[in-house]
Amino acid sequence: MGYAIFDKVEDWVFDLDNTLYPASSRLFDLISLRMTAFIAEYFDIAPDAAHARQKEFYMRYGTTLRGLMVEHDVDPAPFLDYVHQIDLGLVPADPGLADRLARLPGRKLIFTNASRIHAERVMDRIGIAHHFDDIFDIVSADYIPKPSPAGYEMLLRLYGVAGDTACMIEDLAINLKPAKALGMKTVWLTGEIDWARPKAGNAIPDYIDHVAGDLGEWLDGVLQRRQAVDSA
Repeated sequence: MGYAIFDKVEDWVFDLDNTLYPASSRLFDLISLRMTAFIAEYFDIAPDAAHARQKEFYMRYGTTLRGLMVEHDVDPAPFLDYVHQIDLGLVPADPGLADRLARLPGRKLIFTNASRIHAERVMDRIGIAHHFDDIFDIVSADYIPKPSPAGYEMLLRLYGVAGDTACMIEDLAINLKPAKALGMKTVWLTGEIDWARPKAGNAIPDYIDHVAGDLGEWLDGVLQRRQAVDSA
């Protein structure tokens, strides 16, 4: 599908991890290891058993944290602080992305299942923090993670975003389904992570409007289309 579908977008809602930086950096692997370590210590179990429990929580609740909160009443603040204490050296600065975001008209928001502090650190590392208007993190969503529709609805209300003039960009395909239901344009960034793909396999579900292999190239297409429309 072409870039004309983005002509009326006024609000751009970006995921954070594996979206604003490439999944090939493997940064999320470090976060996952920290989650496993937290669970192993909390339950006093072996790392293999902790990893299995971590994945079970994720599959059942959307995030490991949500499972810990629902089933074990875990305080979310220490968990979020612990798992995000990682070295960001794997994430490169991206002046090209910063330039594209500077030229992208409209409001730009982050919508992440991570914490605000983690998002700020990552954005500072990339060099793009000053291009975003705000961060809607897991705390802002009352710890209800994507893809639960509740967080999307809260985001739209909080910022006065109209679904039909908004676009969401995500690497995890299923997280686009609620956005589409609210009238938003949706962009799925493909990658090598199997669990981020649509559950239907290679079929592209109808809640995805546009498939992009690279964030920068997609932004180039949007910007070129906007320039052509403005010059017409």
